[in-house]
Amino acid sequence: MRDNGGVSDTQNSPETPEPISASGVGGNGAASAAASAGGDVPAPAEPVETEVTSDAVMVRRAPCYGRFITLGALVGAVVALILTFAFSGEPPEGQLVEFDKGQIFGFLLLICATVGAALGALTALLLDRALARRAAAAIAEHESTHRAGE
Repeated sequence: MRDNGGVSDTQNSPETPEPISASGVGGNGAASAAASAGGDVPAPAEPVETEVTSDAVMVRRAPCYGRFITLGALVGAVVALILTFAFSGEPPEGQLVEFDKGQIFGFLLLICATVGAALGALTALLLDRALARRAAAAIAEHESTHRAGE
């Protein structure tokens, strides 16, 4: 039997649940032996009612925002690494401040990763809006089973 993801299969499901004997599940105890030998028959199970409600839902695909933001930040980190080694690192004439490659990479990483994450989020948002146009309506059925007296 295949897994259906928690969705009930109304064609193969029994109408009423099987009664559980006093000895446990499966009926392998003395009560089921006495019942088959003509002894006391266990009381029938309580009647069960199944209520089915239908709702109209919209089904659509949506991007995972966290993955887009993470990918944007990683692309920003790669850009920061490339920009760090793209320049000679020598300060211009007359400038006294000098930074080493690690400091330059740190500054560029802060800027480029932030910009990359923002661009990743913007890309995910635009993709979400584009996919929202393809949304389709569907009917979702919810089954609720309870005892007849409740």
